[in-house]
Amino acid sequence: MAWLALFLAGLLEIVFAFSMKLSEGFTRPGPTAITVVSLIGSLMLLSVAMKALPLGTAYAVWTGIGAAGAFAVGIVFLGEPMTALRMLAAALIVSGIVLMKLAAE
Repeated sequence: MAWLALFLAGLLEIVFAFSMKLSEGFTRPGPTAITVVSLIGSLMLLSVAMKALPLGTAYAVWTGIGAAGAFAVGIVFLGEPMTALRMLAAALIVSGIVLMKLAAE
């Protein structure tokens, strides 16, 4: 259950980052509201996951999911560049998430 909560928290972090970008500095009410709600939900789920998972593992996986997911959303929906170096960086983040999961078992 902790890993599911952590995964969902990471997904909400992606929503948070994307909607914050769309809020244009919190000047657009709709994306601003989504930003606030998704941030609160993400933190609540992270706190649930931290009841059972080590702090370092939970936090690293949460931020990793958010970082890699925001990277992908930026490329797919915002037309951000997909360079080889950025792809390598994203692959290293995902590798770190996988290693943290394996180390926690």
